[in-house]
Formats: sequence, C-alpha cells, structure tokens
Amino acid sequence: MRSFTFTAPAPAKIQKMAVAGGFAALAATTTFGLAATADQQPAQAAAKPAPVAATTSLSAVTDKAAGERTADSVSRSADRVEVQQVAYKKPVSSQKTEKKVYPDNLDGWIRESLDIMHEKGIPGTYHGLHKNIIRESSGNPKAINDWDINAINGIPSKGLLQVIPPTFEAYHVEGTPHDIWNPVSNITAAANYAADKYGSIDNVNSAY
Repeated sequence: MRSFTFTAPAPAKIQKMAVAGGFAALAATTTFGLAATADQQPAQAAAKPAPVAATTSLSAVTDKAAGERTADSVSRSADRVEVQQVAYKKPVSSQKTEKKVYPDNLDGWIRESLDIMHEKGIPGTYHGLHKNIIRESSGNPKAINDWDINAINGIPSKGLLQVIPPTFEAYHVEGTPHDIWNPVSNITAAANYAADKYGSIDNVNSAY
C-alpha cells in the first residue's frame, strides 16, 4: 500500500493572492466609477441652459420694446398731423355776394350795359353809348321809327339805339333778356353790332 503525502499551500501565497484579487477588484471598481463619472459629465453639460437661448430671449424683449416705442411715436405723429389739419381749416364764410343794383333810368341802363360789355369783351365807353342814345332816341326805351326804309320793309328800328329786329337777333348778348324793348338788351346788342362793323360804338357818330 502506497502512502501519499499532502503538502498544504503556504498561507503567505494565499494571502498574496487574496490581496492581489482585492487590488484587482478595487482597480476595476475605480475604473468603472471614473467611466461612469465621465459619462455623466456630458449629460450635465447638456442639461445647462444654452446661452444662445438666453440671448435670443433678450433680443426678442428688446425688439418688442422697440416696436412699442415705434408704434407710440407713430401714434403721436398722427395726433400732431390731425391737430395741424384742424388748425389750418379755413372757416366757411356765411356772407353771400350781393347782386349789384342799378338805377332804373338812362344812367343805370348805360352802367349795367357797360359792366356786361366789359365782361363779354365788347368795347365801348359811357360817353360813346350816351351820345348815340341821345341822337337815336333821346333816351326813350320805347322809341320806334315807322317812316324810314326799314319801317317800309316791315322791320322798323326800335329802342334806345334804334336796332332793327334782324340785327338784334344776330347780335343779342347772352345773359340779357331776349327782348328788343329791354333797355340793357337793346344797348348791348347795338354795341356788339357796332364793335363788329366799326370797331366800337365810340366810333359811331351818325345813323348806322
């Protein structure tokens, strides 16, 4: 029968192995911890608020404030314009232009006729009208010639300046009554005819 001899390992080696294993575990733990810490740092960095967002928010607030100031400025400008328009508004005059009144006599008829003649561009003076009226009718607006050639032909001369009907129709001045017996109508028509034929009633010194 064989005999076996069992030799136990030296305790010191076991302890060394245990220590070595402990160091290995500690190193692994430390390495894992550092790795985990390194992984957490980017996440923490990402969690921090971005400075760009803060800048954008500040810019938005600034733009809003500027917009409000601009709107307020435009509003004040509109108010100033409206005030200026009201300030420069011309008052409406309630006065009416009164129509000129002429005496109902030879002097008034001549003066009214002269105003119309000047408005229409018909030449003539007070003296030119007056001298011809006195010669033709002595200032009688109802005067009529019933003996000359015109009367014989059925178109007698009528009125202050002894105008025949065809001449009155041809030279009647617009704006005056269409009546050969009307003193102003008769004078202005005769003056219009004389201006056409002689240049002016002032140039007429006899029957025309």
